[in-house]
Amino acid sequence: MKFEIADEVASKAKIPHEIFLTNLIGNHILWFVAALGLAKSYWQPVAMVPVVSFMLLVYTLWRARRSKMTDEWFVMCHWQICAARSRLFIYMLVLGLVASLLGWIGYTYLGMMEVAVYALVGGIAGLPVMVTVLVLILMESDALHQTMLHKLPDRLVEKYPPPENIKVVEEVVYDH
Repeated sequence: MKFEIADEVASKAKIPHEIFLTNLIGNHILWFVAALGLAKSYWQPVAMVPVVSFMLLVYTLWRARRSKMTDEWFVMCHWQICAARSRLFIYMLVLGLVASLLGWIGYTYLGMMEVAVYALVGGIAGLPVMVTVLVLILMESDALHQTMLHKLPDRLVEKYPPPENIKVVEEVVYDH
């Protein structure tokens, strides 16, 4: 749905998407790849990736909760979109950590071959996390674009109905 929203409000609604995209693209892709080049000499740059990610994800979840009490309706809705996607990303990162832990246990205590551990960690953790990052980048880029068009998904509008003073400009009806 498209709403009659001031451009200043739409600009505020971009902030959560920009934070999340910065985490995904800047931290998990650009910084991580650059830090891998230094990993043999210095482990600290690689260790910064999960630290920065954790801080940004926790901030997003905290700010989305706070947004329900402090922000305009349109801005609050966009914080909720980012919070839901942040939770999904956290679940995928936990899956990656569990698979890595299982791989370490298998190699250290169960005598698994190194190749089997790489297959376990790469197949169960690496690939799904990478695909999730790619999909979330696409979804967040679209959501960022939708803020400037003053649009929100219908399911979110159903969950958080607009106040009386917000005018619906365009209501899209899909025939399925």
